[in-house]
Amino acid sequence: MTHKRSAGLLLFRRTDDRDGPGVEVLLGHMGGPLWAGRDEGGWGIPKGEYGPEETPRDAARREFTEEIGLPPPEGPYEPLGEVRLTSGKLVTIWAVEADLDPALMVPGTFSMEWPPHSGRVEEFPELDRVAWFAPAMAEKKLIRSQIQFLERLLVHVKG
Repeated sequence: MTHKRSAGLLLFRRTDDRDGPGVEVLLGHMGGPLWAGRDEGGWGIPKGEYGPEETPRDAARREFTEEIGLPPPEGPYEPLGEVRLTSGKLVTIWAVEADLDPALMVPGTFSMEWPPHSGRVEEFPELDRVAWFAPAMAEKKLIRSQIQFLERLLVHVKG
């Protein structure tokens, strides 16, 4: 059985606050009616699926543009490794230090039948908003399966 693969970019920026140097990460809230009422656990790293004709890093860059509507930062890219989800999907993420104004986002869209079994197809944003979060808040917002990437980033930044 062939499992799906997904790749993405986790942007981070360094900050200075009253507690000293820190870091923030850019997360996107998943769009569409299934996620509309969910905040905690409803945010993720901009990522998406790819096929065998594309490298994971190229897919991560393409998906960033598709989901955020802006070109991906140039890098350098720090590999944060892979995580296999319970569904079997393999997710690969790179960290890249960059700053981005969330107000500039122009999200890509997807179509789905909504409401279910209505025969009506609606279009929804892939991500309905993006925002910067300090690690403690990001951990609360992130989909549980992606928290490992946040932890790996923090090790990298402190290293």
